[in-house]
Amino acid sequence: MSSVLVVEDEQHLADGLRFNLEAEGYTVDTVSSGEAALSLLLEREQPFDAVVLDVMLPGKDGFTVASELRASGQFVPVLMLTARGRPDDVLRGFESGADDYLPKPFELSVFMARLKALLRRREWFQRDTLTDRPVSEPVRDEVGGARVEEVFALNGKTIDLGALELRTPSQTVRLTLMEVQLLRYLIRHEGKVVSRKAILEDVWGVHEDTDTRAIDNFIVRLRKYLEDEPSRPRHVLTVRGVGYRFMAGSSH
Repeated sequence: MSSVLVVEDEQHLADGLRFNLEAEGYTVDTVSSGEAALSLLLEREQPFDAVVLDVMLPGKDGFTVASELRASGQFVPVLMLTARGRPDDVLRGFESGADDYLPKPFELSVFMARLKALLRRREWFQRDTLTDRPVSEPVRDEVGGARVEEVFALNGKTIDLGALELRTPSQTVRLTLMEVQLLRYLIRHEGKVVSRKAILEDVWGVHEDTDTRAIDNFIVRLRKYLEDEPSRPRHVLTVRGVGYRFMAGSSH
């Protein structure tokens, strides 16, 4: 059964989550600070399968923990708990490396469903990584029923959405779930202009007007991965005042 780390400084909530997760058969560890979480995550020989991470922690907050975890090369799925479901907080969580978020207070059934979804996606990705699949073979995307190639070549690079990897002759770059979900969305709408509002709603699930800088920061990262000259993109194009367009071929 999967192992879960709960990072929560409210003892009653940490105990409640542990009790219910263990009742479902999970192996659970709990810590109450960001520093303790990073120490355990970075030093543990057997990695956790998922992390439940509160934003408001003593010392390093959840945003910092997620950022440092990703910077260290760890891509364990992170479900972030936020005191408020403010769009800015949600986007900041995704930008720091979280894979999903849940505002407090929440229903236990919703929490369990979100966690199981993250674990299921992790299992799918691990399975796909172990499966030899032709570069051009498409599989059905989870959202919208569109068909998107899971592994495809672009600009001398191989992007493996299933394995969360971008491979070049000299290196392999690990992608986060949210980077992959945004890239999937752009690929699924290749050649079409997609607005920032559509990305907020369809990728992040945020349905309120909010600052879109987090999206722009994700786009900057995707360009660093995909473009030969990120400052002169040929594949991830900005449509001024509207949003973005993805072009698999050269736009020039």
